[in-house]
Amino acid sequence: MLETATATPAASVSASAFDLSPEQREILDAADRYARQEMHPLARRMDDEEWWPAEAFAQLGAEGYLGISIPPAYGGAGLDLVNTGLVAQAFSRWNHALGLSWIAHDNLCANNLYRHGTEAQRRRYLPGLCSGKLVGALALTEPGAGSDALGSMRMSARRDGDHYVLNGTKIFITNGPVADVLITYAKTAPELGTHGISAFIVQKDFPGFSVAQKLTKMGFRGSQTGELVFDNCRVPVDNRLGAENAGLAVVMTGLDLERATIAPICLGIAERALQLSIEYAKTRKQFGRPIAEFEMIQAKIADMYVWVETMRCFIYRVLAATDRIGADRGGRGEIHALSAAAVMYASETMAKVVSDALQIHGGSGYIWESEVNRLYRAIKMLEIGAGTTEVRKLIISGELLKAS
Repeated sequence: MLETATATPAASVSASAFDLSPEQREILDAADRYARQEMHPLARRMDDEEWWPAEAFAQLGAEGYLGISIPPAYGGAGLDLVNTGLVAQAFSRWNHALGLSWIAHDNLCANNLYRHGTEAQRRRYLPGLCSGKLVGALALTEPGAGSDALGSMRMSARRDGDHYVLNGTKIFITNGPVADVLITYAKTAPELGTHGISAFIVQKDFPGFSVAQKLTKMGFRGSQTGELVFDNCRVPVDNRLGAENAGLAVVMTGLDLERATIAPICLGIAERALQLSIEYAKTRKQFGRPIAEFEMIQAKIADMYVWVETMRCFIYRVLAATDRIGADRGGRGEIHALSAAAVMYASETMAKVVSDALQIHGGSGYIWESEVNRLYRAIKMLEIGAGTTEVRKLIISGELLKAS
């Protein structure tokens, strides 16, 4: 069980120096044991059937693995973003689909709500999110609005007395089909462009909200992804997250945190791919001996190891840096570039590791039911989600050019 603790400055310094403190190592190891025992046995069925284990989040909450960055007063563990990343890393070694759903719940929804919510909003929603009684999600992307999610946003929110009336559609929403609470965005002042966006906390039982469909994916198949419809959906004014027309700051800070915490998913997948490759190379025999004795296989394993270790150093550094940004400091400056760089490098490097892992496995890796095949099919989502690789490059270069 993950025990409630307070992150110390020393722990952050250790992480930013590319190493873990004893306490952080303990959290990583404990999360790894839990994921290996409880989450790994679910992974194949989740992938084969796009099945969602309805009890998973309640079990995670009971073990203290929800609300990692939420203070104990609201039911959380009171830890920092580095520890959030460590749990995501460990979970994703053994069940990356649940790892992704966990990040969408714990960081994109719960942490975002804590950072930007009123005290009343925190008291109302965070205990349920931390216990697993409620499943959280974040709904930003719309049909026809991917990389330009803000500029092309069409969902509207019109004030009607003590409610807002939301109309529009969101798509590719992780946890969408199973979420009880969603943070979503709509234009309250379209004439202001991206500066006329507001954020809202929506419950699945609000009138006018529905799940249009669950989407079937190539990878991360057990992580539920859906299309959501807001048809004159009535949301109380008290459920606006932040000030009216101030949703841009919520979005941008959230995106920086999302990128920083998705990168450890890449690390966990890459670690598992390397482990599987070493085990396979030792047991698979060709020409009368294990393929681990062939220099070309040894070279691939050496490359994979170096890639994993460089990912680890960069990801830990960025997690520590991102943890220090305030609720209104995202979307600009060095941290904006760093978070984009972390997930860009992690996803591209993970792709190389997993590709070589499948090559080592040969024909057996090409079979759908193999674990390495499941890892391989996860590659593209991590190069697309939370801003494509191309968008990440624009963010990085844009911040560097501004500073020069």
